[in-house]
Amino acid sequence: MMFNWLSLVTGLFYIVLGIVVIIYKFFFTILEPAVAYALGGLLIIYGIFRIYRAISRIKKSGNEE
Repeated sequence: MMFNWLSLVTGLFYIVLGIVVIIYKFFFTILEPAVAYALGGLLIIYGIFRIYRAISRIKKSGNEE
């Protein structure tokens, strides 16, 4: 159960990281705008996927109890 909540927090972290990459165009090095938008978008999409998966697992474990 704790893993599901940790996955939810990690998803939020990825979304925030994606927004930061898009705004500052920096991820360990200065990025070109096109690369920053692509990487930021990918991080946001992955964060949304992690949150969706965590919520579905939380609901599934709630139904089994």
